Amino acid sequence: MVEVFAAAVFFAMELITILNRCHRFPGFVYQHARFSADKKSIEVAVRPRRGSRAVCSGCHQPAPGYDQLPERRFEFIPFWGFLIFFLYSMRRVNCRRCNTVFAEEVPWGDGKRQLTKAYMLFLARWARKMSWKETAESFRTSWDKVHDAVQYVVTFGLAHRTLGPIDAIGVDEIQYARGHKYLTLVYQIDLGMTRLLWVGKERTIESFQGFFTLIGDDLASKILFVCSDMWQPYLKVIRQKCSQALHILDRFHIVAKMNDALDEVRAGESRRMYRDGYEPVLKKSRWLLLKRKKNLTGKQRFRLRDVLRYNLKTVRAYLLKEAFQQLWDYNSPAWAGKFLDEWCHHTMRSRIEPMKKIAISLRKHRELILNYFRAQKLFSSGVVEGLNNKAKVTMRKSYGFRTFRVLELALYHSLAKLSEPEITHDFF
Repeated sequence: MVEVFAAAVFFAMELITILNRCHRFPGFVYQHARFSADKKSIEVAVRPRRGSRAVCSGCHQPAPGYDQLPERRFEFIPFWGFLIFFLYSMRRVNCRRCNTVFAEEVPWGDGKRQLTKAYMLFLARWARKMSWKETAESFRTSWDKVHDAVQYVVTFGLAHRTLGPIDAIGVDEIQYARGHKYLTLVYQIDLGMTRLLWVGKERTIESFQGFFTLIGDDLASKILFVCSDMWQPYLKVIRQKCSQALHILDRFHIVAKMNDALDEVRAGESRRMYRDGYEPVLKKSRWLLLKRKKNLTGKQRFRLRDVLRYNLKTVRAYLLKEAFQQLWDYNSPAWAGKFLDEWCHHTMRSRIEPMKKIAISLRKHRELILNYFRAQKLFSSGVVEGLNNKAKVTMRKSYGFRTFRVLELALYHSLAKLSEPEITHDFF
């Protein structure tokens, strides 16, 4: 214990040398370092260099001094398990440009925040790897300070973000709370760049229009491809704001809706068979019918083969669903359109109502589906689904966020690929 304390004393003595090498600021001097009264932290006194002028925090220009404020503490990155604090008495300046008195601007701090810029960036980077609570516990700080750090980094990144050019976007919604509460997420899905562009509350027309208000009409007019599902508010806004873009319907949502229809047929027929006293051949067959053939186990393949021997509506619906997958093998929009028309015609004669509803929907959105082939299969919402999964992981990592604003910050921080403030040294 004595050896550890002696090493810590030596470290406190050498701390000023370390700071001068990795975190030095013109116009300021690290005066001395000492242990706090409880020996749990190290306090580094900072003073302005002799003859240096204070900088106005309003216009960011040098201004004459006015007086001095009480000493403030700025929390810095911990060293060797010790908390580090900068102690500095802020000067006030009488700025003639702003025509008022302001507290000076210091290069290591941001306004009235208690954390230094370097520490906020340090915490924010760790908050991208761990949950905010784990980050706070690891560095002996609070959840609120981690939140402030992330907010600082995200605010800086959004202010310095370059939105354009954007060739392709994908829009989708994810549920973020109970009670059918959704977020609208807009991603850039260019071939060389995928990132989150915008987070909107709810999945309404007004919510999605907020994205186009952000980017402006000029940038929106240059978007070439848009991927979305069949949600009508999205379709309406895309027709209004991106009429020149090739609008591609999400193939994954189409397949998901078809699986829902098949499951509805299976559940209804299974109940009827049970009610009428027939053998329960469809019992525990849900995943046999919904999984892809290549993902079935050997035992499941044998069971599926037995189910397909029966002349059931569920079997006919399954065969229609499997036949539809051939659509994605086409390269020509013309041949894909002929296959789609033939499949819809055959399905409408099947007398299976859930599948007929799917066929009616596909006919209604025929041209948007064929745009996938017109875009040479280069764009789909597969990238969007992958980013959505990352967004859900971000939410699960902290077991949910209580407010929309905090969730918005977390998503931008994890998925938007924002630029970060520059610091004099990279702290691991």
